[in-house]
Amino acid sequence: VIGACCFSWLYVPHILIYTLNSKVRHLINSDLDVLSGQTTIRLPHTLAFLHQLHNNRYYRKLFYHRIGPAWSLLIGWYRSGDSSFLISPTTRIGKGFWFAHPYSTVLNAESIGDNFRCLHCTTIGSRKSGRPTIGNNVSIGCHACVLGKISIGNNVKIGAGSVIVKDIPDNCVVVGNPAKIVKQLTSDK
Repeated sequence: VIGACCFSWLYVPHILIYTLNSKVRHLINSDLDVLSGQTTIRLPHTLAFLHQLHNNRYYRKLFYHRIGPAWSLLIGWYRSGDSSFLISPTTRIGKGFWFAHPYSTVLNAESIGDNFRCLHCTTIGSRKSGRPTIGNNVSIGCHACVLGKISIGNNVKIGAGSVIVKDIPDNCVVVGNPAKIVKQLTSDK
């Protein structure tokens, strides 16, 4: 945190966008709340924001996506995000995005709902038919692929290494290649 505060002058444009745009600030704060579980100390949003910007290149990538392509081109060139974590500029992402070392991850969906969780080497991509739509509270394990114009329901857990090319209903666990539903989740789980 001390290092982030010492270099806070690097992030003056970032801080201004965060401070002046309440819609962006709300989304960023929801991401910071989720990511705070990855650190051992609890920080106020402003300090957590500086800490993540300074120390987490994956978070910078998400921040630049949140503020839009025009702003990210203006301020993202001198403190860029990670080049192996790709988010399509047209993908809409809900609040509370959680990730753990999303190295070699591609997110190219029509939309991704709230409380989305993903690990490294995840691919969400298009086929000739179109791009996927992902619901709320979806978790995707590492090396999973979600491809084509399909719909992933709410409260879905996708196992590591799964390949999904068909619609998945709400409240279930899917695994395998090709992916199969192995468990229906009840509302109390």
